Amino acid sequence: MESEQWPVVRDVLSDVTGRFADLVAGSDPNALATPDWTVADTAAHVVAIASIYTTLLAPDGAEVADPALAERIPTVTVDTVADLNDLALRQFTERDPATLAAMLRSMVASILDMTAATDPERAVPWLGSSRVPIAGVLAHLVNELLIHGWDIARGVGTPWSIPPREAALFFELFIVGMMRNDVGGVLDGEPPSDRRVAVAFRSRHTTPVTIVLHRGRVSVGEPGAPVDVRLTFDPAVLNLVLFGRVSHARAALTGKLRVSGRRPWLLPAFLRTVRLPTNSVPLSSNRTDDVAG
Repeated sequence: MESEQWPVVRDVLSDVTGRFADLVAGSDPNALATPDWTVADTAAHVVAIASIYTTLLAPDGAEVADPALAERIPTVTVDTVADLNDLALRQFTERDPATLAAMLRSMVASILDMTAATDPERAVPWLGSSRVPIAGVLAHLVNELLIHGWDIARGVGTPWSIPPREAALFFELFIVGMMRNDVGGVLDGEPPSDRRVAVAFRSRHTTPVTIVLHRGRVSVGEPGAPVDVRLTFDPAVLNLVLFGRVSHARAALTGKLRVSGRRPWLLPAFLRTVRLPTNSVPLSSNRTDDVAG
């Protein structure tokens, strides 16, 4: 899967970086993109991630230069990643939009250059001692650009599209890629239940896959095994839901997130473990009619 999507994710990363950089350079840096972050803060957050990836993806596998970040990364969970983000923003002080846009373009160009001849299926260490294929790391950066571009665009009142084909890379290469390798402790949280929950994910833009939650651990299920929940989704909306930008109810009302199966009531329990950070964005103010590209 990673090999087939490798040229796609590389092209998308290049294109979305250009869109995001143009958006940042032309926006009021002091406008609020989220309740907590300005446009400049949001852009700095994305640049800080790109900076970490220039080290993470280096051929020699060098360690992150900042010792405070290097110490936190292996132990972070989805519930403590906000603390890591705050630390990174304190350490990374640049806030000029034009400078941030130029830095992002340069860093992504370096990432694409250093990974040009690499094996996209090779797994590298990620947050919480998880392991993610290199193609998945690029897909994660694509998603950061798409989600935070959405934040900035809403904050300054300008259009921003999240094409489903581009959004699908995050689910297929990053989420599924991590689960096929090693989730580590990144999803650790509340005490696990013994209940087994299998959720089949289906979209026109992704390969059908079943994700299984059992005793607090997640894995990719065997083809043809029974499932409890079937989730049919638009990848752009699913990502916005997972990151708290769009409510489950709003996504369901638009028909872009449909739940069925023999035990659909088990989905909330599944999502309490298979969850992603929300960056404190209020769900009640979100819409889904501006995400299609």
